[in-house]
Amino acid sequence: MSTKTEEMVCDVCGKSGARLIHVTKSYGKGANLLVIENVPVISCPTCGESYLTAATLREIDNLKRNRKKLATERFVRVAIFA
Repeated sequence: MSTKTEEMVCDVCGKSGARLIHVTKSYGKGANLLVIENVPVISCPTCGESYLTAATLREIDNLKRNRKKLATERFVRVAIFA
């Protein structure tokens, strides 16, 4: 099965070639750390910008507000840059 990547026009520079990628983002720290996987991000190879859509930001806010019922607890290794 092949996946087709749709090229988009970048909202920052206006050039075509922007692509939708999925990343892991973290919010907070310590006991308040929330890690959200598979976050859709628009990335432009022309200007180097990456940005989230308004719909994605609304969903992230929803996940953060409802983290106790939507998130599962996992053990996460943490390293300190020295």
